[in-house]
Amino acid sequence: MALTDKISEYIVNLDYQDLPKDVIEFTKVCILDWYGSAIAGIDEPPVVALKETLFEMGGNEQATLISGERTSLANAAMIHSAASHIVELDDIHKGSIIHAATVVIPAALSVCEAYDLSIEELITSIVIGYEVCYRIGEAVTPSHYYYWHNTATCGTFGAAAAAAKLLGLNKQQIVHALGNAGTQAAGLWEFIEDGANSKQLHTAKASYNGVLAALLAKKGFTGASKILEGDRGFFKAMSDSYNEQKIVEGLGEQFKIMENGFKLYASCRHTHPSMDCVHTLMNKHSIDSTEIEKILIETYQTVLDITDNPKPRSIYAAKFSVQFCVSLIALKGSAFLQDFNERTLNNSEIREMMNKVRVASTKEFTDAYPEQWGAKVTIVLRNKESYRFATEFPKGDPENPASKKQMVEKFQSLVAHKITDVDQRVDDIYNIENVKIKDWLLVNSPIVNGNEA
Repeated sequence: MALTDKISEYIVNLDYQDLPKDVIEFTKVCILDWYGSAIAGIDEPPVVALKETLFEMGGNEQATLISGERTSLANAAMIHSAASHIVELDDIHKGSIIHAATVVIPAALSVCEAYDLSIEELITSIVIGYEVCYRIGEAVTPSHYYYWHNTATCGTFGAAAAAAKLLGLNKQQIVHALGNAGTQAAGLWEFIEDGANSKQLHTAKASYNGVLAALLAKKGFTGASKILEGDRGFFKAMSDSYNEQKIVEGLGEQFKIMENGFKLYASCRHTHPSMDCVHTLMNKHSIDSTEIEKILIETYQTVLDITDNPKPRSIYAAKFSVQFCVSLIALKGSAFLQDFNERTLNNSEIREMMNKVRVASTKEFTDAYPEQWGAKVTIVLRNKESYRFATEFPKGDPENPASKKQMVEKFQSLVAHKITDVDQRVDDIYNIENVKIKDWLLVNSPIVNGNEA
């Protein structure tokens, strides 16, 4: 059986009854985490620009936005995907380097509402979407990641898989959906050089394109039957090396969603191992930041490829600067959403601390990546005393998990200034089986900009 056929068969065969209780409960945590990021990001200027542009282009009212408006299901997927990615607090899978929630959940929610489907179908489709994009991401990582934004490229397959399951496509139709998803997969890292808004377009189009691919397949629109493994397919065209075995190894016997990690800092995940180390050292040894002479970071090469930016010129660029992020932790003790602002960006103490940060990659950490996202930090004081701490798994990884309490607190901090019934929203998600999709949290829209949407 061809590789793409095996994925399609998996999508067709998996049902809600096949999901263990812990997988169902964990999926609710993923939904809660996505929802908080989406609410926090819905009013950001790039998301507003995208929403206004799509509204100008029109579309049947099929799905509800968290800002209260209604639009087409594909447009809703696109807007929610951009909104949930922009604050840099969406979930992460280290093996594939994919933020699955931001592409999979908006696609699944939009299709569910438009077709009046059940919560059980929603949860099943999310599990499937995560499984598919994570496996494809693992197959092409790390070589693919140098030029291509995995969440955008591999995420397109995840969105298509979730939508295909919800639309009840048969095996051959799913092959076509994946074929047309893969031929649209795109998203280049060049945006990072300018701190451009394109990163939000990446996830938005991934979710949109996945939905489009599935809807077209339902109409009989065909796609490449070997989009992954073909001679001019995804693997050979977009990676220097790949491992097809990653696609099928344990497929149907395990649930990749359980490998999902969550972010507790509002910055690129590659900055988090170093930030965790600095945070630990500052607290454990009661270090006075004014006494710091140097901060030495040893980590894996991708940290340098993506976040070695000693002079970020925007708030967004600061989130992709390991120098800024560790300096923020050293001086402020936190790096949450509200900590990234114009005041901290231009803070002279932070800028001075950034000049003391040195970053280098080591073979040990690079070889262990992406299974481990490790770092070792040495803080040297003016009196020449030094303190070291190393981690292999930043907080929020499955091996170093965030507690339910931490996840709820994260959600509360993201949405408290925008919605009035925060505790009820948490209860709704953790008891989501008892709520019809039409009456679910998206329909009861939050307070946006102080006004009821």
